Amino acid sequence: MIIGIVGLGLIGGSMAKSIKARTDDMVLGIDLNEETMSLAKMSGSIDGVLTDDKLSSCDIIMIAVAPVALIKWVEEKAKLLKGTLLIDLCGVKRHLGNKISEKAAENGFSYIGGHPMAGKEVSGFKNSNATLFNGASMIIITDEHSNIITLDMLKTYFLKIGFEKITFSTPEEHDMIIAYTSQLAHITSSAYIKSPTAQKHMGFSAGSYKDMTRVAKLDENLWTELLLDNSDYLIDELKTLIGNLSDYLNALETNDAETLKELLKKGRELKLTAGGE
Repeated sequence: MIIGIVGLGLIGGSMAKSIKARTDDMVLGIDLNEETMSLAKMSGSIDGVLTDDKLSSCDIIMIAVAPVALIKWVEEKAKLLKGTLLIDLCGVKRHLGNKISEKAAENGFSYIGGHPMAGKEVSGFKNSNATLFNGASMIIITDEHSNIITLDMLKTYFLKIGFEKITFSTPEEHDMIIAYTSQLAHITSSAYIKSPTAQKHMGFSAGSYKDMTRVAKLDENLWTELLLDNSDYLIDELKTLIGNLSDYLNALETNDAETLKELLKKGRELKLTAGGE
């Protein structure tokens, strides 16, 4: 197959490298950064440049850019995508997916939303690698128009290039759960690091501090778009977190050992039943 990749940052670059490492497919890539393009070519991560005249020859085109740029690209290139399968790799799905679906119906190309559940606290092609998706989950978005044959093909393909699990979801379910598992974690980390004590932590911090602060090293431009695009679900999760933190604050302020113990016990029990590391 011929795979086109738009945006060769951490996710797009890792996708290109994963495909080249595990398949015989041709990978065509494009990125606005000239240095990134040079590195992608020299490293063999792409076989050529994804120019406009090659878009319709691609079996699959994956887009790994921020929401606003993604929509703009689709609007500009929609008429050139006839007969292709377009997959966005963005972290939000409802609003973005509706706009792309409209363009797909108008211009004769197929569209499916995707979200690789893998990443790092650093970005860019230089930090991408062929093992980023090893053991990760790939979320594939479905709706009433989804083609079962296409979904099965994508499941097989993503497992082939390193993903361990395929999770099928609707746009609504995706955005609701991602607000908790990803977006809330980034906001919490960003808020946590703002304590004045953070400037004095050297020699006093270990794993828990590193875990809590790792994703504070985010791309503020990208994450502003992601958070605002999913603000309704995220606001609900943030209110829940603030309410839960208030319970701990009240127990400490009143020196209520029994309540504090119960809060900690409940958190431990929920962690055990929720699973994960």
